[in-house]
Amino acid sequence: MEIRKDNKFITFFKRFGLYILGGLIIVAVIVTATVAGTLANRGDEQGPSVNVTTQPISFGLPMNEAVIIRDYSGELLQYNETMEKYQSHCAVDLTSEDPTVMAVADGTVVDTDYRYLQGYSVTIEHKDGFVSVYSSLDENLQVAVGDTVTKGQAIGTISTSAANEASYGAHLELTLYQNDEKVDPNSYISLQSK
Repeated sequence: MEIRKDNKFITFFKRFGLYILGGLIIVAVIVTATVAGTLANRGDEQGPSVNVTTQPISFGLPMNEAVIIRDYSGELLQYNETMEKYQSHCAVDLTSEDPTVMAVADGTVVDTDYRYLQGYSVTIEHKDGFVSVYSSLDENLQVAVGDTVTKGQAIGTISTSAANEASYGAHLELTLYQNDEKVDPNSYISLQSK
């Protein structure tokens, strides 16, 4: 007669394996519930702004009773009378009897400068990745870098400071960017139906 030696581990597992498996499942459920609860509470700690929807940016006109003298052309070429050549025009040129130029939306002035071809300009950063640039302004700007502006606030007046468009007279060249790409201001601002 042969004597069998059973492995103690196998014997133990046969006897208590079902209990061990049940315990592991219960521990896994508790850990999962705890982690899920912790992640849910993190959202609550950020305050009510987590679930608040923000209003989309609202644009206003850059000038009162303005007339478009050169429209946005994108990649299409337009004849520039001052430069006497065809070129794309990724801005809208406006003029008005009222020379005041206003911010098209709330934002922060991030740059004011002078460049020979563009003249004096103001650059304003808005929410939703928008940036507006106002060129061909008079040298007496009404804002400075770091200023917070509101929609409709006066930032300067039109002039002939842009050498590349001097033949168009005193005007505003409005350039609009979204996420660092030039976009047609007519798509966001009702320039055609003032």
